[in-house]
Amino acid sequence: MTTVKILIILIPFLLAFYLGRSIIRFIYLVSYKKRLFDPVNNRKTHEHIIPRLGGVAFAPIQCCLMTLAVVIFHKYNFLNDLHLNTGEILPMFLLLTTGLVILFIVGLADDLIGVSYKFKFFAQLVAAMLLPLSGLWINDIYGVFFIDFIPAWVGMPLTVFAVMLIINGINLIDGIDGLCSGLIMVSSLILGILFAAEGAWLHAIFAFITTGLLIPFFYFNVFGASKRKRRIFMGDTGSLTLGYSIAFLAVSFSMNNQDIKPFFDGAIVSAFTTLIVPVLDVARVMWVRFRNGKSVFEPDRNHIHHKFLDLGISHRTAMIYIILLALFFSVFNIVSVQYISNNIVLALDIVLWGLFHFVFHRIEAGRRADTAISLSKNAQISYSEV
Repeated sequence: MTTVKILIILIPFLLAFYLGRSIIRFIYLVSYKKRLFDPVNNRKTHEHIIPRLGGVAFAPIQCCLMTLAVVIFHKYNFLNDLHLNTGEILPMFLLLTTGLVILFIVGLADDLIGVSYKFKFFAQLVAAMLLPLSGLWINDIYGVFFIDFIPAWVGMPLTVFAVMLIINGINLIDGIDGLCSGLIMVSSLILGILFAAEGAWLHAIFAFITTGLLIPFFYFNVFGASKRKRRIFMGDTGSLTLGYSIAFLAVSFSMNNQDIKPFFDGAIVSAFTTLIVPVLDVARVMWVRFRNGKSVFEPDRNHIHHKFLDLGISHRTAMIYIILLALFFSVFNIVSVQYISNNIVLALDIVLWGLFHFVFHRIEAGRRADTAISLSKNAQISYSEV
């Protein structure tokens, strides 16, 4: 049975990797023939035309492989052998597929012709509402703020809010090569391992499918394809569907439902810890915009990756630093909840996040002071020469 369980995860993972690699190459060809490129402007970090339809490959691969896996496992009674309650779980995956299709269409329209943020916000709201409709919602916060079970009238709106926050966090952090795909790749891998350890095999399969298809995209996005080093972006099609996918996995792991997994006291912290960097970053950015009297949806250069770049750090190095930061929080929280309460772990997260930004701002202020001194000296030298 152990070999079967390994194959249950390995085969979909390898298929997703192969399909992702093949389809992204095809998207390259179509993008260059039809001249479908990401525009270059003052907010973009790239200086050359680059296709931005890489995310078109994500949702179709996820939906097709997940549907195929469910049908095969149900037909040959694997789901019964794994003691899964299909009547409870399958509606969740059916409406997950529906939500992915909605966001796929909206994201593709935005990448091709542009869509207003109000319409995207509405589409996200509809997709987020599908999770509670399927029976999937946050019904327990495991002692956080000294609260355990929460009723449906609180948990369902909370779930919709959390899903939309995650989708926007992932969408907004997609600013430098490899960052969004790298963060989701790490998150889905960690959640896939957690689901497998708890015996939630369908959720583990979906997590590993997501990991598998992101590996080739991450390579093409960071290093480029062929000798010409042609890179590709995921666009809103990719970031919206990936945000929804990882939100589904996080909410599923946090839900206190024996049909998904056994009770785990640290579930809520472990589920969302992989997303702590993009979620806290978008919360901070929106607070800064609101404090400055700007629209919370107005784009700017205040995200964590922009701050790294403003310090003169290269794109690739900034991406590695942020992914390592997310990995640190993930490992720290998943280990910590085994020994201390969820409240203490979350308090430590906030302290560490605040300490990180405090040090970051001190370094940034020091750089600005050094630049000002350098400019002042140059001005004095120029004046004395005159």
